[in-house]
Amino acid sequence: MAPSQDMNAFQELLRSSKNIIAVAGAGLSAASGIPTFRGAGGMWRKYDAMSLATPEGFYENPSLVWQFYHYRRETAIRANPNKAHRALSAFSLASFRDHIAPEATFTLITQNVDGLSPRSDQEIREKYPIDPSPPDQSRPRPTLIEMHGRLFDVVCTDRKCRHREFNTTSPICEALSGTEELVEQGANDPEIDIAALPRCPKCGSLARPGVVWFGETPHRLRLIDELVDEADLCLVIGTSSTVQPAASYADDVEANGGKVAVFNLERSEGDSDAHYRFLGPCEETIPTALGLLVSDSGEVTISQKS
Repeated sequence: MAPSQDMNAFQELLRSSKNIIAVAGAGLSAASGIPTFRGAGGMWRKYDAMSLATPEGFYENPSLVWQFYHYRRETAIRANPNKAHRALSAFSLASFRDHIAPEATFTLITQNVDGLSPRSDQEIREKYPIDPSPPDQSRPRPTLIEMHGRLFDVVCTDRKCRHREFNTTSPICEALSGTEELVEQGANDPEIDIAALPRCPKCGSLARPGVVWFGETPHRLRLIDELVDEADLCLVIGTSSTVQPAASYADDVEANGGKVAVFNLERSEGDSDAHYRFLGPCEETIPTALGLLVSDSGEVTISQKS
């Protein structure tokens, strides 16, 4: 049977669900102007962008990889959370969620490293600071897990040091200043001396972007596995469901008897097995599905239908 497109039926399911997770990918940030580097168009300059997201790529050419991540950092700094981010942030607050899915828990598990979800969470919590927690919740659950790390984390490559810090300096080092503009100009890549690349502030060793690269272990996997095992509803948002282990979470929820709803701009791998499928821009479908109205200025209200 094909997945349902009945939004009213989905909202009834949402209202009765108790342990809700969302697994998000690049499509969540598309409306914020964050480029995707997977699939069609997944090239950066003349390079396959995925090949730059590996430890091997970094140690072979740290200058090129740092230029790639500098470009991504500068793009993310200029971007703003969109309506899908705002709706998920509001839903993470019990003061909103209890009107939509009473006494439910919610965790957003994002594969994105752009920092827009935590920025949205912070801004929503500043606007709506009162968030009573359910009195019977004995084990508080996180509302956001950035399983692939953060663009703005910088990590020392020295194994004895491994210092990690959150750094939003723009540019992160003088040698990278302006290299992001070469993308539009089609210029050759400057060869930056390794000594001029970002350094660890504690020991002076070469630093690397603090994201999880292919071949590395994502963050908080044990906790994520627990949340997946407990979930009775999984929202799959803006992801092609090809990167493991996140690609299997929806299947695991379904295998445990839970329901799955997919929100994507277009068809994705395995979405025919979902219980619900809503195609379209996430910034439109997610607020509607959650029963929230998000203004252009970021104000969030509960829809009268909720």
